[in-house]
Amino acid sequence: MVVPALNEEATIADVIRNLRWQGFSRIRVIDNGSSDATAQRARAAGAEVLREPQCGYGQACRRGLENIPRGVAWILFCDADGSDDLDDVDRMIATAEEADLVLGNRFATKSGREAMTGVQRLGNRVVSKLIERGWRFRFADFGPLRLIRRQALDDIDMRERGFGWNVVMQIRALEAGLKIREVPVGYRPRQGGRSKISGNIGGAICAGFGILQAVIRLYFAPKRLRSQAERLPLQEQS
Repeated sequence: MVVPALNEEATIADVIRNLRWQGFSRIRVIDNGSSDATAQRARAAGAEVLREPQCGYGQACRRGLENIPRGVAWILFCDADGSDDLDDVDRMIATAEEADLVLGNRFATKSGREAMTGVQRLGNRVVSKLIERGWRFRFADFGPLRLIRRQALDDIDMRERGFGWNVVMQIRALEAGLKIREVPVGYRPRQGGRSKISGNIGGAICAGFGILQAVIRLYFAPKRLRSQAERLPLQEQS
C-alpha cells in the first residue's frame, strides 16, 4: 500500500485508519517534503513513513516501491487527501482475479462525477483522447486509486518522476499487453488541506504540462506498440 503525501496533516490519519479497517496492514506513506505534521500523524496512525525530499508525485511513488517485502503480490495506490472512497477497494480486489491492473473509475459513479472539478474533467478528457488516438484504447479515468500486480509493475519498469505517473502506468500497461480493468469507485472533494493541482491554477498548468510531455515522449519512444489497430476500447473488453 503506497500513499504519497505532501502537507496532508489534516487527512492522513483518517486515510490510514480507513485502510486498516479495509484489512491493510502494510501501509507506506511517502512524505514528499511536507512542512507540517504529516509524517508524525501518519506514524501515530500506524503507517510506515518513508521520506522523499525530491519533489514529484512519481518520485514519491518510486520511493514507496523500494524494498517491498517478499511475499507482497499486489500494490494499491491511493491519495492522502481523503478523496478516495476506500469502501470500493473490495470491488477492486475481486476484479483483480482476472486482471493485472485495476483502475478506479470516478466518472462511473454519481458521487465521483459530482466531486470532480472542471480542471479534472478537462484534463481527463484531453489525455483520454490523446491515448485513444495514439494507442487506440479508451480509458475513462486516470485517478490515483489503482491496484496493480507486483510482477506487472516490475514488467512495465516505471521511471516517471512527476505528475504523469498514473498516465504513464496506464500507457506502459497497454504496451506490455497487461490485462486492464476499470471499476466504478466513489469519490469526494478532498477532506482537508489544500489541493496542489485542481484548486491551484499554477499547479494545474504545471501538472498538465508534465502529463502531456510524458504522453508525447511515450508516443515517440522506440518501444511503442505497432499492433495498435487490433486493440478494442476498454469498455468493450471489460
